[in-house]
Amino acid sequence: YDDGYATTSPVGTYKGNVYGLHDMSGNVGEWCVDWYGADYYANSSSSNPTGATVGAHRVVRGGSWLRNPVPSRVAYRDINTPSFRNDSVGFRVVSLQ
Repeated sequence: YDDGYATTSPVGTYKGNVYGLHDMSGNVGEWCVDWYGADYYANSSSSNPTGATVGAHRVVRGGSWLRNPVPSRVAYRDINTPSFRNDSVGFRVVSLQ
C-alpha cells in the first residue's frame, strides 16, 4: 500500500472519482454523525437510513492510509468512541460554491 507517503497524502493528489470528488477512500476514515448500532441496518429502512439516535460509539466510514485495501471503500463501517483521536481518522469539510 505504498503510495509514496508515510501517512496521509496531500489533498487532491490523485484523480477524482466519477463524481469529481477527491480523497474519498484511503486517506483517512471519516467521522459520521451517525451513532453506531450493531443491528441497525438489519432493522431499518433500506432507503437512506439515518443511523441510531443514541449510542456510545460513532460511525467511521472508509479506510485510511493505516489499513489494507479491503476497508478502504466508502461502504466500510467502523466504530470509535467520540473522544478517539489519531491521524487515521478525520472529517470532511464541504464548500458549496
